[in-house]
Formats: sequence, C-alpha cells, structure tokens
Amino acid sequence: MASRTITLDGVRARPADIADVACRRVPVRLHPDGLDRAAAARKAVEEVAGRRPVYGRTTGVGANRTQAAAGDDHGLRLLRSHAGGIGALVPAEQVRAMLTVRANQILAGGGGTDPAFAEAMAGALNSGHLPEVHELGSLGTGDLTALAETALTLIGERGWAASTDAHGTSPGPVTLRPGDALAFCSSGALTVGQAALGWADAAGLLRAAQVVAALSLVAVDAGHEPYDVHVHAMRPHPGSAAVAAETRRLVAGAWPEPARVQDPFAYRCHPQVHGAAVEAAAELERVLGLEINAAAENPLVDVPAVTVHHHGGFHLATLTLTLDHLRLALLNTAHLSAARVTSLMDPAFTGRRPFLADGPEGSSGLMVLEYSAASALAELRARAYPASLGHAVLSRGLEEHASFASQAARQTLKAARAYRLVLACELVTAVRALHDRAPGIATPLSSAFTVVASRLDSRTEDRPLTEDVHTAAALLDLLAGI
Repeated sequence: MASRTITLDGVRARPADIADVACRRVPVRLHPDGLDRAAAARKAVEEVAGRRPVYGRTTGVGANRTQAAAGDDHGLRLLRSHAGGIGALVPAEQVRAMLTVRANQILAGGGGTDPAFAEAMAGALNSGHLPEVHELGSLGTGDLTALAETALTLIGERGWAASTDAHGTSPGPVTLRPGDALAFCSSGALTVGQAALGWADAAGLLRAAQVVAALSLVAVDAGHEPYDVHVHAMRPHPGSAAVAAETRRLVAGAWPEPARVQDPFAYRCHPQVHGAAVEAAAELERVLGLEINAAAENPLVDVPAVTVHHHGGFHLATLTLTLDHLRLALLNTAHLSAARVTSLMDPAFTGRRPFLADGPEGSSGLMVLEYSAASALAELRARAYPASLGHAVLSRGLEEHASFASQAARQTLKAARAYRLVLACELVTAVRALHDRAPGIATPLSSAFTVVASRLDSRTEDRPLTEDVHTAAALLDLLAGI
C-alpha cells in the first residue's frame, strides 16, 4: 500500500487524486470539516422535511413526485427498485473511482446524506472491499442504478464483490435512515470517476506523445522553424505554444540540419493539432475539479437558510461536451501520429530501405505497423462520436433531456486505449528509424531514446511485432515523465 494518504474534504479533491486512489490504491481519510458539513446538511434537511414537501424524502421520485412517500420503508424500496443496472460489471478501478468521488461529494454538504455512508466508502476503499456495480443504467443525469447497487451493499442487503485485493473485514452495515436513499443516489459519481480516469490516461499519453513526436522529427531531419518562439508569439494559442516549447526542451538545441524547405503537416502542424488536444485535456481537468467537489444533489440543502432547493444542477451537460471535445482532439492528434508512421516507412524521408526493412530484398520490415496504427486509429475514430448528440425522453415526459455523460466517459476510456496503441506504433517505428543514428548529444530526447531502445527488441529481421508494440505501449507511461 502506498505510503501517502489522500484527504477528502469535499472542497479540494483533484482528478489526479481520484486516479491515485483508484489505480494506485492510495488510502484515503475524511477531513473532520467535511464530516461536519455533511452532518449539518443532514440535520437541516430533516428539519425542512418536517414542515414542507421535499422531493424523494416525503414524495416519490420522477413522475411520482406528486405522490406522498408511504411507509417507513420508502427509502429501502426506492433503492431496491432502482438497483436495476444491466450489462457487464464495472471494473474495480472504476468502482474505486466512483466510491472516492461519492464520498468526497457527500462531504461537500449539499445532499443531507448521513456522513456514515462516506465513512463506510472510505473504509471500503482502504480495505479493498468493493460493491458489484453494473455498467449500464445511466444517461448522464445521475448514476441512479450504480449508486442504488452501492447503497444496498453499504447497508448490508447485497454482498461485497469477491476480490483478491480485499484484506481485513468489510465495513459494517450502515443504517438506512429516512431520506438517505435518494440523497445518496442523486449523483453522477460513477460517470465523474470514469471521466477522471479517462482524463488521467489521456493527459499522460499527450505528454508521452511529445517525446514520440520529437523522436520522429529527428528521424526524418524535420525543420525547427515551425517550433520557433516567434511563430507562436504571433498566434498565441496556449496549447500550441506549450507544445512548441516542450519540443524545444526535448531536443534542446540538437536539431538536425533540415532535409526539406518545408515538412508535411504531420511535422509542421504538430504544435497546432497536438496543442488543441492539450488545451482540451486542461479544460476537462478544470471541469472535473468542479464536479468532484460539487454539491449537486437534488434537492440541494441550504444549511444557513434551513431550506432546500429543487433544481437541475445534477445535469452533466458541461462534462459531456468537454469529454466529447477531448475525444475529437485526441483523434486529430492521432491522425498526425499515424501519418508520421507512414512517412517513417518512406525512404524519401529516412534514407533507409522501404518499411525500415533489413535482410533480403522484398523484406517487409515494419510494414504491418502502418496497418496496425490505422486500425487503432479507426477504433479511436469510432469512440470519438459525440455522445452529446443523443436524446431521450423519460419518466412520462418529465425528464425530456439527457446529457449521456456516462456514455461519454466510457468512450473516453476506450479512446485513450486506442490512442495509446497508435502512439506505440509510432514509437516502435521512430526508434527503428533512428537505429544507428541515435540523437547524438545529451538531451532529454536522447535519454528517452536510450531507455526505449534498451527495452525494445533490437532485432531488425522480419518477425512478429506484437510484443514490440505492447512493450512500447507500456513505456509511454515512463515517457510521460521525461
């Protein structure tokens, strides 16, 4: 287990924190201030529900909002009826992300959920016990099915998932009190958690792509003028300027003599296209920072005024559009990566044999990687389709819009996996193209080349390349920190 701990307080959690807890098993603790906010919200909403209708506490939900909630078991029946997720089980890392987000949101103090639920989720994260949650059931206005399944586990009605990572005893059952059911489920925590993991994957790959592209630049003796400070000062988009500056840092003055007056777009327009993706990732990080710490439950408890507000703040339209933007931006920079693979196969750019082949005439060399990169690119293109184009009318016409943020988040995770493979194909190809002519002086790029070349298979005869690409795909995480 990691030596550090992440503190959740409902105010300052970041997307990177969610990824650390979910993927690196960093333990969590709950800040007393957040627990106090949650307790104060619970006390306030109970007082309000004693004197006026409160959606989901004293009434039914959806189109049943006009019907009074009957019986002390209303909350339990609500959870049971909404625990209808379908499809595959959500992977463990994504469930951990969901638990982290939901615990943190409860501490923001907007829903009136008993803070015992946040404490139980923190205990589950730290002991490795996870609920079983199904993938499908949300349209981006709330992860009702996934969170109902989670709540039933937390109160002891459903068992914990079997896991080899679990240790010690599972958290004891939380007592479900009146009003807790909807308050707990009124969140997009699974979607936000998945989006945070998608952002983490994409942001790391975008950093690694800088190194990969720089290796290709050197391999084809590309010109340095497109990366000059003056070029980007005259059209100062922050993303393109940052990409150009990073490329200059990586090559650190060791640019080869340009082989052409002007290079193809894959080299010449890299700052503009990749910079747009860098900006998209930064915007997603900003939006996720708001969502992770949001008090967006419906109804929303106003503690100082001792009232509630019925509202639509749970709607994830902004998140969907931001995720859609990132996937489209990833697709565009991946187009350039695949184009560089093609040029690296061409003797006109490398001075090497076609497809960087060795051995007898007619050898194929890396020929198949052009096809593999194009195949991964096609997968990414399919995942880039905007989820925000979806539409649904539900609950007897009362809910006539959906953001489809849950679909956007899952598509972003899959898009990042496809983008990783495109970059891996370029990395293998660029390293082969630089064989016998590695970057000559000590630069961050030469260090990266040395690391990658030492781990890739150095044999240049015709042979299967699957393991080369898989090794390169894993090395991208290392390159992200060069």
